[in-house]
Amino acid sequence: MIDKVIAHLDGQKDAYIERLCEFLRIESISTEPEKKLEMQKGAEWVLSVFNECGLEAQIVETKGHASVLADTGPADGDGPTVLIYGHYDVQPTGDLGLWDSPPFEPTIRDGAIFARGSADDKGQVFAHMLAIEAWKKVAGKLPIRVKFLVEGEEEIGSANLEAVVREHKDRLACDYVVLSDTPKFDMETPAITYGTKGMIYKEIIVTGPKQNLHSGSFGGTIMNPGNALAQIVATLKDADNRVTIPGFYDDVVEISDEEKKKMSALPFDENNFRVEMGVTSLEGEKGFSTLERRWARPTLDVNGMHGGFTGPGSSTVIPATMMAKVSMRIVPNQDPVKIGKAFEDAVMAAAPAGVKVEILDHACAAAYVSPLGTPGINAAAEALKLGFGKEPFFIREGGTLPILPMFKQLLGAESLMMGLCMPNCNAHGPNEFFHISDLQNGARASAHLVDCFSRI
Repeated sequence: MIDKVIAHLDGQKDAYIERLCEFLRIESISTEPEKKLEMQKGAEWVLSVFNECGLEAQIVETKGHASVLADTGPADGDGPTVLIYGHYDVQPTGDLGLWDSPPFEPTIRDGAIFARGSADDKGQVFAHMLAIEAWKKVAGKLPIRVKFLVEGEEEIGSANLEAVVREHKDRLACDYVVLSDTPKFDMETPAITYGTKGMIYKEIIVTGPKQNLHSGSFGGTIMNPGNALAQIVATLKDADNRVTIPGFYDDVVEISDEEKKKMSALPFDENNFRVEMGVTSLEGEKGFSTLERRWARPTLDVNGMHGGFTGPGSSTVIPATMMAKVSMRIVPNQDPVKIGKAFEDAVMAAAPAGVKVEILDHACAAAYVSPLGTPGINAAAEALKLGFGKEPFFIREGGTLPILPMFKQLLGAESLMMGLCMPNCNAHGPNEFFHISDLQNGARASAHLVDCFSRI
């Protein structure tokens, strides 16, 4: 049966491209209130695909943007139940002048579809939708049960997703969650991402005098909030780029020698990476490789600083207020609440006299790692090999997907992250793209996934 499903997919290539372009024309920017009707249109478009291929589906309203649930129903076999997750909302366009073609007018160039959301995540989730549609049209009934959860708030933190999962826990019950919101390893090689970092995001606000003051008249008489903030931030890391917050590394689980060996065997060129980043050297925690630092070591970074005079020319002021935003990417076994409290204690301990320090919270999410060698992850690897014609690499990512530990907690299911898009697909940036070959190969891989799961 799988050969007939693949043949059906291959025969519908041109139609699938046009359908994806139709999806991409919907300006479903979840962060912009004026796009509310476009968000509704996005949910309805997803629903229509499920309805047309005979899935039981519905739109679930939330306090924000809706989610779409779908279910193929009971299966012929007794294989595992799979929940496919994706999102139909997209990032804002940013500076339109940086786009080579309008972001919501899909344009095909060099074998790729350029449009906002093409890779993140409309193209990738559509590949899965196409695969299940093909199974339904060819076989009528799937050998395993497949469910979908396609939300509209991923780009704004999935604020209402947990409530949806809790309310519909029985309907969403599954053995594995499958998602494609992560990239391939390189142009030719698909990837399974088995680990993501958690994140803690804080804002430090340092306040001194009641207003900006003349640095000549008042310099040397009061604590400058700019100097104070620089002093505080400088204490957070040492000369070896290790975080100095007491207890920061206490719960970090070192990666195994076997995992370290596999990472070092990946075809990763540090010099090419350095050149692509446009920097003179690669820096990070001493004693670890670049990939280890990116994927498996906790980090702390200043994301922005602001205050005082920042315009052109000079204005010699002592700023009344300074701000720094700081994020920490944490690894499995680190408690984000515990680390967040330790960060606040360290900042307060480093604050000099003469200023007021306030700390705001912006994010707190745990890391996630999926066990390797499970029947599910082996099935996903086999499916990607069959779909793309090449063995996938197993990788971690430095980014954060708070939904993964939530799925594990509420559904008891491990997540399988199957990367279908290019790592340099410009997600969140101008000229985002998704290769047509990745759409086709991704749909093939998803179709094979159903077959592979039916045999475990």
